[in-house]
Order: sequence, then structure tokens, then C-alpha cells
Amino acid sequence: MAIAKAERLMNLALCLLGTRRPLSKRELRGSIEAYLEAGTDDSFNRMFERDKDDLRELGLVIETVENLDGEVGYLARRDSNSLPPITLDAEEAAALGLAAKVWQQARLAGAASGALQKLRAAGLPEDVDPYEAHGALEPRIPVHEAAFEPLMLACRDRRPVVFEYRKATAARPETRQVEPWALECWRGHWYLAGWDRDRGAERVFRLSRITGKVRSRGSAFTVEVPDVVTVRETVASWAGERADRSALIRLRGGAGYPLRAKASAVRELGDGWDELEIPYGHGLDAWLVEFGPDVVVLEPAELRADVVDRLRAVAKG
Repeated sequence: MAIAKAERLMNLALCLLGTRRPLSKRELRGSIEAYLEAGTDDSFNRMFERDKDDLRELGLVIETVENLDGEVGYLARRDSNSLPPITLDAEEAAALGLAAKVWQQARLAGAASGALQKLRAAGLPEDVDPYEAHGALEPRIPVHEAAFEPLMLACRDRRPVVFEYRKATAARPETRQVEPWALECWRGHWYLAGWDRDRGAERVFRLSRITGKVRSRGSAFTVEVPDVVTVRETVASWAGERADRSALIRLRGGAGYPLRAKASAVRELGDGWDELEIPYGHGLDAWLVEFGPDVVVLEPAELRADVVDRLRAVAKG
């Protein structure tokens, strides 16, 4: 929703909630600056009717009655628009407190802080530390990528986006047109799942590989958003987390610690090299390319060929 429209709706809602008697269109127009700038009466009437319908769709109960002068008036009674009391048990309050405090970036910290204050008012005691309540370390979800915020808003508003994306094996980024579905953090990295319009298929993108600005498109989604978006499962599969095979590689000493962590066996070869046996699934070739000259694939032959092909593609770029 555009900021100007959101401000106009907020002002209209405040007028309707703050009055003790029905207000006519004429009075509302004189009280809200955006309506004064609407131009003709027809323009104002169309704007007002749309705004009134939007507020009702958002849940505001607006009554239409005649005022003392016989004019049609509008008001939103507070007793008709109040929420029921919020009751939280200790575990619910602690869990919501954790969720509110998990964000650390400045653009999100304000909203999270405000939400935490509301949780305090709703039943999270001042003397209850959600971390102590759960006996856990304080969680952190870092967001360093500039693409996070525009993609988060695009997922929420169901707006297609365009961005430049550099694959792990590509020397240059390429343009991707995506209908964004969901963002998820996995192993310290943020990923976007969505529909790639150019490829006509679901894709997952690592935010750290998005270059430049994320640009929004005004068109609607062309594909229905799935009920369940499996970001982690897809990334885990591509990273070889679902291992059904085993690879034998040579790894330079002091390098490739993520590979060493996955290895089922490590043997020193001398001359500054080690031999590792790594269980893997789909996507290991793309991962190995990231380690460059520190890795040599010994077997299987098809994995070695895939890695060589990817390295040649990068070299040509």
C-alpha cells in the first residue's frame, strides 16, 4: 500500500473513531488534508467511497446514520471496534518475546521493539526474561544483505521483482524475473524461494548472490503460491545434505573447513594435501567449485567431470 493512501486511511479511521456523533462527508473532507486536495466533488466522492470500503475490508466497523441536520453521517464506535482481551500463558509470552527480540538490524529493530512493548502490556511480565524461561542462548538472525527488506515486502505484498543474480559458477550476474514466495534463513544464510518467470520453474536464490537493487514490478503473479514452500529442504538437497553417494577428493591443508566438517574419513597425503571421503547428494559439484584450486576431485568420474566443466565455464567468462 502506498504511503500516501495509508496515511489517508489512518486519518479517516482516527476521525471516525474519535467522533461522538456522525460526521458528514462535508465535515470529513474539511478535516482531512488529502480530501481537501482531491479537486472536484466527484473525485472526492470516489476517493472517500474507496477508502471507506478499504477500512471495512480491514475490519473497521463503520456505521452510516443520519445526523441532527438530516445529512448522512459516518462514525466508528469504539465499543464495536475493540479487540477482546489478550491472554497469554508464560510459555506463549516467552515464545513471542523471543520472536520480537530476535531481529538485530536497525530497520527491523523499531518494529520488533514496539511489538515487544505490546507483548509486555498483554501479559509478558517485566521480570520474565524469555531466554531464561526457555533455558536457551539468545537467538540472532543477522540480515546483512541489502536485498532482504525489499524482498520481504515483495513477499508480503505479492509483487514480482527483478534483480541481477550471480550463480556460484558464473563470472557475471544475469537478470532474473521472480515472483517471490518466501524468505528463510538456513545455516546463517538467507534464501528466497519463488517462481522464475524466464525459466518457468520454482527456484531458490541465495540473497548474498544478488547484486544491485531489487526492483519491483506492478504486474500480478502468474502462478499460484504453494501452501507449503520448502526452502530449507531445497537448499539442503542442493548442498548435498541428503547424501546417497560418496566422493573422494584431495584438499589442500588448512583449507576447506566446511568440507572437513562433512567428511566421513580424512587421511593425510603429505606435501600439504589431505584425502577426504565425503557423503553427498545433488549439488556437490557447485559447492566444490567455490574452493577453487584447493580441491581436486578424485572420484567418482562424473563428479570430477562436472566440476571441471563448471571451472571451464567460469574461466571463459
